[in-house]
Amino acid sequence: MRVPSLVAALVAVPLVLASPVSAQAVDDSVTTFTLANGMKAIVIEDNRAEVVVHMVWYNVGAADEPPGKSGIAHFLEHLMFKGTDDLAPGEFSEVVAAQGGSDNAFTSDDYTGYFQRVASDRLELMMTMEADRMRDLVLDSEDMLTERNVVLEERAQRTDSDPGALFSEMRGAAQYLNHPYRIPIIGWKHEVEKLTLDDALDFYRTYYAPNNATLVVAGDVDPVEVQALAEKYYGPLEPTPGLGPRERPSEPPQLAPRRITFTDGRVSNPYVLRTYLAPERDAGDQTEAAALTLLAAVLGGSSATSIMGRTLEQDEGTALYTSAFYSGLKYDDTTFGLIVVPTPDRTLPEAEADMDRMIARILEDGVDPAQLARIKSQARAASIYDLDSLQGRARQFGAAVTSGLTVQDVLDWPDIIDGVTEDDILAAAKRVFDLNYSVTGYLTKPDPAEATQ
Repeated sequence: MRVPSLVAALVAVPLVLASPVSAQAVDDSVTTFTLANGMKAIVIEDNRAEVVVHMVWYNVGAADEPPGKSGIAHFLEHLMFKGTDDLAPGEFSEVVAAQGGSDNAFTSDDYTGYFQRVASDRLELMMTMEADRMRDLVLDSEDMLTERNVVLEERAQRTDSDPGALFSEMRGAAQYLNHPYRIPIIGWKHEVEKLTLDDALDFYRTYYAPNNATLVVAGDVDPVEVQALAEKYYGPLEPTPGLGPRERPSEPPQLAPRRITFTDGRVSNPYVLRTYLAPERDAGDQTEAAALTLLAAVLGGSSATSIMGRTLEQDEGTALYTSAFYSGLKYDDTTFGLIVVPTPDRTLPEAEADMDRMIARILEDGVDPAQLARIKSQARAASIYDLDSLQGRARQFGAAVTSGLTVQDVLDWPDIIDGVTEDDILAAAKRVFDLNYSVTGYLTKPDPAEATQ
């Protein structure tokens, strides 16, 4: 192991602070501070077990990639597990495993994150290594080719061999006319094949910087000690100069409904899925997003009690599965979706008509007060249960702040959900259910009669 030399080298680095670093307590268990180089930090204290989750979230994802370089954010995530100037390729994860811990990473449209879960007395070691690879990643052409092939194989297994995944790509490309959310996170195959080492290094040097990152530490820690460690290891790292707010292509007005049909012989249960462009959660203004969250639960949250599930699955027996879904954690406009998987004796146009009938029902009849109260009670219980998961809480805050929200927005969310009224839900439904902002997709299998002709 080469870690002792790495630790010794970084311990010797003097602190470079351009201005005092102030910590702010947000509530009894959550503390925030910002380093002089622009790196933000969130500390979630939980002393029930001697465990810590250490995360670094970068404010860059697939939607921030240069044109023609789709997949570069995810590709770089793979390359981050190669070597640095102090760690051999693969040694990072080997060290974490040797401490009895686990580590991984993830890429989304809006962020890329790296985490380790270890005993709390190993936090300094995690910071040592994560700070090292933030600015000192060492790559060569062999590393690049190996990991590019791994990414292409991942795409082949998870996307190209899965009709549902291909269908999802086509729907996403139809939903967003101009915004980069239309491009798959894993990238288009023909572009991934052409990614170069220089592409990866340019992306890395620009975006993997302390002034584009948020540190999240959750577990058996002292916030004051966490700040001291962050100053020691992350504080000396140089920020990327001139790195301003994200600039992305904007979405033009959508003036017509869009429809797609994806046919594949591997499809076992055809279904209809429709998504509508919908507002995301905005900092300081989350009421509409909360109303859409509850609308999804009322329409399709439970097969036993939701409007779609109770009617189409239970009472009428015309659907094998129904759901409505919405996630407001996006930097830009997101989507609200509904799905109906009809029984084998039903056609997809009939399933679509059922879907439209359920939308009309909630707009005409409103929300059952007892159902709404039950859903809110479940949401309150879920917010309490969420406190039991260190990694879940750390991820909750990290995903939020890298999607444009604040720590206070995360803390306020349960109360905002609880305060949503039936009028709020119906107003949000009327705004979101505009067919001009929709994509209706049929995933189906070939017609046997046509196949024999």
